[in-house]
Amino acid sequence: MGRTKTAGLRCDPQSGIWRIDKRIRGYGRLYESTGSCDLEEAERYLNRRLEQLRQASVYGIRQKRKWREAATKYLLEEAIDKDSGGEDVYRLKLLDPFIGERDLHQIHDWTLASFIDWRRQPVKRKSGKVWMKQVKTKTINPDLSLVRRILNLAARKWRDEHGLGPGWRRLRSSLC
Repeated sequence: MGRTKTAGLRCDPQSGIWRIDKRIRGYGRLYESTGSCDLEEAERYLNRRLEQLRQASVYGIRQKRKWREAATKYLLEEAIDKDSGGEDVYRLKLLDPFIGERDLHQIHDWTLASFIDWRRQPVKRKSGKVWMKQVKTKTINPDLSLVRRILNLAARKWRDEHGLGPGWRRLRSSLC
């Protein structure tokens, strides 16, 4: 006997990836990719997303946000109008391997210490020669300033889909 698929899931015929397309009372339309070709995994993802939305609407529990998500939002909304937007992209590319997968509430001075140590290491040139000139603090400060700016926007300005706010992140003591 055949198994029926969950309402709100459809398979993209070109890629074979399951997509969510579901209307939810009190929220609106949920339309996103599950990132999976497996129906069971896609159903688990849909159930998890529905539970997150229920937690947020009923109990006011905020979704945990990743640094990469906040950095993307910053680039799309804030940095696009700046003359130094290209520099911000460069700085965020440098920071991504160190804090890209972290939740916003996990970012503080100690999580950035490995980034600072990495920036202060001697540089190896393409020619194979090692450039022993150490990066100054003045070079690292704009990177940390950008992290501080994004965390402040996440804590004070940005709201989630449910209007919960102020912010994606609880306000903590100052960074760096």
